[in-house]
Amino acid sequence: MRSRWRSVALAVLVLLAGCSGLPGGGGDDTDEDRLGWEDGYAYDDPIAVTPDDGYNETERAALVARTMARVERIRGLEFNETVPVGVITREQYRANRSGGGSDDHEAWNDQVWEGLFIVGESTGTGESFDDTLGAAVQGYYSPGREEIVIVSDSATPTIDRGTLAHELVHALQDQQFGLGPAADTQDRQLAVDGVIEGEANYIQGQYERRCGGEWDCVPQPPDANNGGGDADSFNEGLLLTVYQPYATGPAFVDSVRQGGLLDGLVGESGWDAVDNLHRNFPDSTEQVIHPDKYPDEKPVNVTVPDRSNDEWERFDHDPVADTVGEASVYAMFVANGVVDPENRYAYRSRPSAGWGGDVLVPYRNDDAAPGEGGYVWVTTWDTERDAREFHEAYRDLLERRGADNPRGNVYVVPESSDFGDAVRVVRDGDRVRIVNAPTADQLDDVHEPRN
Repeated sequence: MRSRWRSVALAVLVLLAGCSGLPGGGGDDTDEDRLGWEDGYAYDDPIAVTPDDGYNETERAALVARTMARVERIRGLEFNETVPVGVITREQYRANRSGGGSDDHEAWNDQVWEGLFIVGESTGTGESFDDTLGAAVQGYYSPGREEIVIVSDSATPTIDRGTLAHELVHALQDQQFGLGPAADTQDRQLAVDGVIEGEANYIQGQYERRCGGEWDCVPQPPDANNGGGDADSFNEGLLLTVYQPYATGPAFVDSVRQGGLLDGLVGESGWDAVDNLHRNFPDSTEQVIHPDKYPDEKPVNVTVPDRSNDEWERFDHDPVADTVGEASVYAMFVANGVVDPENRYAYRSRPSAGWGGDVLVPYRNDDAAPGEGGYVWVTTWDTERDAREFHEAYRDLLERRGADNPRGNVYVVPESSDFGDAVRVVRDGDRVRIVNAPTADQLDDVHEPRN
């Protein structure tokens, strides 16, 4: 994977109908490859496989070839070459995970996720990602190796047909367009993945619907889509954040495909319009969650002047700051019980809607205890009302975390909450500034207030 969650199929909220497969022989491909034909199999050919005891090399080749042909049939794009597919157990996947980045990056990233009240001080962000995705990942596509790995929860490694189709879409995207630009903020990465993962989930859904009638399909493994993980290993807020492209991306892609969103930009609809999405990615999760905001409503560029004293400094990290975006703000409020939406996977709530832009700048102090950093988080909103709703919801979050309010706009969260710090929260019109430090006395040291 190019990044933490790029090109991964997650076993979350996937309720797909199984159907029976019929064994048979492969069709004869023509000399000149065409859509819906791959390696001697047409998209509607039966294949002779017995999935109950796993797939031997011949069976796997037949399943992959026919699935490639079916993805071509749906998407209207041709694979340039066959994609290797391997299968590993979940135990092997967990054992092979590479972990996080440098210590400096991990410390910087810890402050970002702590700022969202999603990963606390007692658990590193890298560990939380490993535990959460280690239980939820069903498969992944590796761009560097140009291969797919399916993660099986069966003692006899099996292949989930939906996961295979999903990852083959990523291989097709990579061969035809590449997998999008390298994003330098959390919000931008999730927005790009709204296209990459959204399209893959969209096509996977169409594939499964055709398995319900039009196509004969191999049956699903008995434990398909359960993730094979212990519920206690999931970090709800983290998983809710990274799942946003899978949940809202398909509807965004469908809106573009149906036409109307790109008028004046490329003026096309259908799959041609989706092709153009790979050249005109959304700029924010706000645009993916609210397709009517794409492509015109750009995020506001927010900056934070450095007002720290000599004891505190910004990380030597590129970039210095992060933009978390509407999806992460939403996940913060849902995971902390501030909002309880009827459909939590629509990613819409009053205190997260109206997001205009944000920047979160982590700070460190070499003399502080490990994990005791600070940050400045400034958000801007479309209207003062939007900013007020966010401000009120954020103070509700602090109260739910047991925070005391010793004075004015200063709150102190007890150590027992795992987010034990001091926070200063100030709203000024359509902006809200949040400053965090280990103690209330250090808030001004991290970011000196000015009128």
